[in-house]
Amino acid sequence: MEADCLFCKMVRGEIAVTPVFQNDSAIVIRDIAPKAPVHLLVIPRRHAKDMVSWSLEGPLSEWGEVMALSVQAATGSNLMGDGFRLVINTGGHGGQTVDHLHLHLLGGRPFSWPPG
Repeated sequence: MEADCLFCKMVRGEIAVTPVFQNDSAIVIRDIAPKAPVHLLVIPRRHAKDMVSWSLEGPLSEWGEVMALSVQAATGSNLMGDGFRLVINTGGHGGQTVDHLHLHLLGGRPFSWPPG
């Protein structure tokens, strides 16, 4: 955990959030600026700056629990029939704005490729 990290503060309960799903490895909350009808953030409890740091710093088996929670959140949000998008932004050019690895789970509308 990082003392000044926004998402670490949420995980520790220092900033009030309402998890819509959670397990021992991550929490899922609603995004405050949704880009789709369903826009959830899957936030690992363990701090890692980004996907690269996560891969270098800790047990990769924990990633399976984060992904399983992502699927649980998609299922619980009724996204399995039409599909959904799971996005990991890494670094400034990748669109990352909070230096704590997190996943965006988006659904409820069609998406195009490339994203626009």
